[in-house]
Amino acid sequence: MRLPLATTVVAIVAGCGPAVTPRPAALTAAAFSAGRWIDLTHAFGADTIYWPTEKGFVLEQEFAGPNPKGYYYAANRITTAEHGGTHLDAPRHFAAGRKTSDQIDPARLVGEAVVVDVTMRCAADSAYEITSDDLVAWERDHGRQLVDVIVLLKTGWAAKWPDRGAYLGTAATGPEAVAQLRFPGLAPEAARWLVQQRRIRAIGIDTASIDHGPSTHFGAHVILCGAEVPIFENVADLSLLPPQGAFVVALPMKIAGGSGGPLRIVARLPESDR
Repeated sequence: MRLPLATTVVAIVAGCGPAVTPRPAALTAAAFSAGRWIDLTHAFGADTIYWPTEKGFVLEQEFAGPNPKGYYYAANRITTAEHGGTHLDAPRHFAAGRKTSDQIDPARLVGEAVVVDVTMRCAADSAYEITSDDLVAWERDHGRQLVDVIVLLKTGWAAKWPDRGAYLGTAATGPEAVAQLRFPGLAPEAARWLVQQRRIRAIGIDTASIDHGPSTHFGAHVILCGAEVPIFENVADLSLLPPQGAFVVALPMKIAGGSGGPLRIVARLPESDR
């Protein structure tokens, strides 16, 4: 049974399985009404980072100024790949027959967020793969399991945006550049642990891919997408979010049949974290 996110949390009780306990006062609706919004989205523009094989974001101005009838009018045309900038990977991206962008239940895209901070490990290893041990350590430190939450992986890579060379590990473009990619990601074994041992709503990361840069088989993508877990990539700076308790809204462009799409992701902090 899925428990109402606004009223319950999951706690770990010694010697027992997960037990349902009342949500702390800091996470009540009243606390959020006095909180603030944090934008976790990189703006789309000429410097937006895309995969080396993709063209960048293009905005073409069609008209801007007073028209013959005297009022101001502006309109532009945009061109973009589904997967670039802050965006969604729909399950169909790496799993045949799974949900496309327009088919994802909105309930998977909103909810409490937990932030798993691995910046120190990633600073020491720019191609670090986040392990299930890292996730279990978060649970141990915070006394709860990763159940019915949006997991956000904080590698510190958002601070490198929009320096393409620093963010991707290479400023080169084209198919040959893919082998030069170097940034952190989630290990396939950790992705498998999440889908087999836990139940998360969605997962996001502040790098270009949920798999680390050197990946050639994209195991984390395959496992998560196969389990219908939405993925958010190129999430912006997570430093203002607490380890738990923020409320996230991550709404992608609703593309019929899409494998992903541009994403606006924001977080609401409760009053206690203002």
